[in-house]
Amino acid sequence: MRHPARMGLLLLLFVVLPAVELALLVEIGARIGTVATVGLIVVTGIVGASLARWQGLGVVRELQRETAAGQLPAGSLVDGAAILVAGALLVTPGVLTDAFGFACLVPAFRGLLKRFLLRRLERAVEQGQVQLHVQTSDPWGPREEREVRDLRDTDPTDEDGSKERLSG
Repeated sequence: MRHPARMGLLLLLFVVLPAVELALLVEIGARIGTVATVGLIVVTGIVGASLARWQGLGVVRELQRETAAGQLPAGSLVDGAAILVAGALLVTPGVLTDAFGFACLVPAFRGLLKRFLLRRLERAVEQGQVQLHVQTSDPWGPREEREVRDLRDTDPTDEDGSKERLSG
């Protein structure tokens, strides 16, 4: 087995988490009743999906604005991914998945998530586990790629004097 830590994560996500979710739902059902528990599941699914849709449309508008301005929309892309995950978690029955899903809809939490993911990506690039390439030419013209070495909130100047920004 090449990555035992990944196997442990998969076991946690697909065996332990559903078992804990089920136990929590059974306990909630015992305390407030089956009908109320099912109602709670339905309401959190509807409210969560609506909030995710509303915030997702806002992110799409931000992506359009940033790309129209010629900016790399890295931050908006992470926001969009977090909102997509939130929507999926909120329509999944469960207490813990709902809590994490609603947290992903809070901009301050997404900011923490972005910083965490950026640090992980920086480490992976430094260790040679990930290589990033940015296309700097016209997407319909000849393809020119170069490796991106600095992922922090800086404006590295490339050979032709243009600048790229890789955070949001």
